[in-house]
Amino acid sequence: MKFQLDEPQGGNSISRHDAQGVWVNGQPHTASVLVPWKGAVVAWPPSRFEELQPAHFEAMQGLNPELVIFGSGAKLRFPAPALRRGLVEARIGFEVMDLAAACRTYNVLASEGRNVLAALLIEV
Repeated sequence: MKFQLDEPQGGNSISRHDAQGVWVNGQPHTASVLVPWKGAVVAWPPSRFEELQPAHFEAMQGLNPELVIFGSGAKLRFPAPALRRGLVEARIGFEVMDLAAACRTYNVLASEGRNVLAALLIEV
C-alpha cells in the first residue's frame, strides 16, 4: 500500500509496505531495518521474531531515539521484557505494533519532527 505522494522535508519517510518489504524514501528494503527520523536506514539482523536478541535492541538504543516504534511483522507480537530492558533503563519509549501500523505511526511522528526510530521486522 502506498502512503504518501510527497517526500517530507529533511527526514526519512516510509512510502510503502507490503509482504516483500518496505520502501523508505522510495528505496525498497526486503529485510529488517531500523529507520531513524533523520540519517541512513540501517540493516537490522533479525529475519524472524523468534531470532530477537538483546543485541538487536541495543542497536536501537545506539541511535539515540526518544521513541522506538517496533513493527513486529504481519501480526502483533510483543518481545520479552528482558529484550527491551536497556531501552527502559535509558528512558526510551517503546511501542509495539504490527508492521502496517508501525509504518503509519512512524510517518505521523516523523512528519512532526519527532526523534522517532522505526524498528521494522521483515520476515523472510
